[in-house]
Amino acid sequence: MHELGITQNIVAIVQEHANGKKVNRVLLEIGKLSAIMPDAIRFCFDICAQGTVLAGAKLEILEIPGLAECRQCGAKIPLEKPFGVCQCGSVQLDLITGEELKIKEIEIEEVCV
Repeated sequence: MHELGITQNIVAIVQEHANGKKVNRVLLEIGKLSAIMPDAIRFCFDICAQGTVLAGAKLEILEIPGLAECRQCGAKIPLEKPFGVCQCGSVQLDLITGEELKIKEIEIEEVCV
């Protein structure tokens, strides 16, 4: 399960950017063609966040659908798999979206004094 290593890296990156402040929420974008299982990331997140500034943080995952552009006719084609066939019959497709793995937002607790 490579999701454990990915989640450990996400926690490390968020921790670095939080500068010691408590993290309340993390929003990830995961492409449906990325071969990363959002449920596995959710499962690993709480375990990886234990003992860090992310402990108790809410994890939100936005799944990005696959989209490609045909090199032949320029049509945009939704994809469920990393390959497909355009309506014009071409298999020469350039992926536009679907392979993302991004930390989109981090919500950090601010302490007012």
